[in-house]
Amino acid sequence: MNNYETLLAEYDGTLTIAEEKMINLGLYCDGYIWINSQQTTSKKACILAEEIGHDKTSVGNILDQSDLNNAKQEQKARVWAYNKLLSVDKVIEAASKGYTTTWDMSEYLDVDEEFLKDYLAWQGILDISL
Repeated sequence: MNNYETLLAEYDGTLTIAEEKMINLGLYCDGYIWINSQQTTSKKACILAEEIGHDKTSVGNILDQSDLNNAKQEQKARVWAYNKLLSVDKVIEAASKGYTTTWDMSEYLDVDEEFLKDYLAWQGILDISL
């Protein structure tokens, strides 16, 4: 089972999750999560993890990201998603198996490459300003 299917199974009955053709990548509101159906499965897993993170960590309408409190809640949901899908141990395991580029490693870990790069930067493992 891939990360997306695992998350769907884990939160079945707890959250209502639907795939839709939409402008946003994902959206959470009061126990409902909508995921853009036009993404890869690994991208959908990362989006779903972050939207579940909003269920676990966010309060109120945080759409206005120019508000510092809303931006902080967005970051909390992202960190929740990082911790749900990735760990330093998983990255080390992937690297030890020869997956040393972010593209190869993201394929092995079944996450979107940008999500992995952001995680590695957050952990201080990768300097994405290069």
